[in-house]
Formats: sequence, C-alpha cells, structure tokens
Amino acid sequence: MRLLSLTVLALTACGPVSLQQAERECRSQARLAEQPRGNVALGIGSDGKAHVKGDVTVTSDFLQGRDPAQVYDNCVVRRSGQFPSRAYSSIAAATR
Repeated sequence: MRLLSLTVLALTACGPVSLQQAERECRSQARLAEQPRGNVALGIGSDGKAHVKGDVTVTSDFLQGRDPAQVYDNCVVRRSGQFPSRAYSSIAAATR
C-alpha cells in the first residue's frame, strides 16, 4: 500500500502546473536565452584579505541563438499544457 502511495505521489509531481506558475518559471529561462547572466561579490574578510566570488550562467538557448519569446512559449506549453496568457515581449518590456 505504501509503495502505491509513493508511486501516485511521484506521478502527480510530474503533471502539469498552473499557467501562472509555468509563466513565472519560464520567464527566467527566456531571460537566459536573451543574454548570459551573472554576478560578482567583493568583500573583505576578517583576516583583512580581499575576497572575490562570481558566476556566469550561459544556456544552450543563448548559444544556439533561439528566440527568447519562442523559448518562453514552448516552456509554458510544456509545463502547463496551455499557451501563455501574455506574450513574452510584453512581460520583458514591463520588467526593464
């Protein structure tokens, strides 16, 4: 019985998510298709030495030159089974 419960739980986790959740999750994927993202952190440690950390995220969508709007649309449909409620261009313009 416990195995059956775990199997059902695992299968429901793979199911579609709400349209709003899919749009939120896919927005970052589309932004990464536009350009690489990264950050740099600078600081002075208690030992008095300077410390620098950083990272850069580059996706295959960016490297292959995929259209961010198409990446967004495909991601939303794949995750929710529905088309986005708003075009990516209108979302991207609002966040700039």
